[in-house]
Amino acid sequence: MSSNNATSNVVSVDEQAFEKADEAAVDEDGFEVVDETPEFRATVQMEVQAKVDANHPDGMVDTSDERIYGATLEQEERIRAREAELERISAQAELGTQEGREKRTREIAAKRSAERRAEFQKRAASVNPMADLERGDPRAELTQEQLAAVNKQSMRLAEKLDGWSRAAIGRRLGEAVVGGKDLMSAVVGVFEELQTAPGTVVPIGKLEDVNRKEVSIEGRVTQLWEPSSSAISQVGLIEDDSGKTKFTSWVASDQPWIEEGERVRIHGAAKNWYNGRVSVALTGWSTVHFPERGRWWE
Repeated sequence: MSSNNATSNVVSVDEQAFEKADEAAVDEDGFEVVDETPEFRATVQMEVQAKVDANHPDGMVDTSDERIYGATLEQEERIRAREAELERISAQAELGTQEGREKRTREIAAKRSAERRAEFQKRAASVNPMADLERGDPRAELTQEQLAAVNKQSMRLAEKLDGWSRAAIGRRLGEAVVGGKDLMSAVVGVFEELQTAPGTVVPIGKLEDVNRKEVSIEGRVTQLWEPSSSAISQVGLIEDDSGKTKFTSWVASDQPWIEEGERVRIHGAAKNWYNGRVSVALTGWSTVHFPERGRWWE
């Protein structure tokens, strides 16, 4: 009598499929099938570039409390700077001792300047009584006859002195008469003084009497000649009813061209002396006007 003690293990289809999943696949000839699909991996250069991009200020996003979310470092710096400026302005506005400081400074400076002018005027009045501000217009001290004569001479001088008003001339004449001069001496003195005053067109014949380096003249160019140097643009003679003098226009001054026989008014010409004679030169600061140019009606 024989007995069969073999134990058979029954495996389901699903279990067989699961077990075969871990086994290598084979082809029809029994050879293992190799998966040839390439596996993509980052190169060292790509990994380095990725780290650089991740840490770049324009691409870094920091979610910490100290950073502004979504802003680059450049944008954050501008925002922080603006906030600091606003805080500074607010703090300055809250300081009561600083309120109106600029205004008070200007007021103090103006007050001290006025005090210095007043002190200077007092010293000037000690030498010249007419410089006293409290004295007023000297013409108020003239008699009616003297005032009428002063006004008449003021009108006459105003026609001869370019740039001086009748009132300014009258005040100068009044000062001279009140100071003890007779009317004729006052007229001559005031005329000579204002004739050569700064800013006034000086007669060419009076240039020697002017004690300053810059003058203004007006006259007609009567002669031009060849310059002796390449640095000179023009050289010639200019004259009026009182006299004539040599004028020089330098190339560096870049002044307009003057024609011979043309009338010209020159402001800010430099006065020079050569061999005992006075002359003028046109510089870059000089201005030249031509009164007769563009007069189409003549």
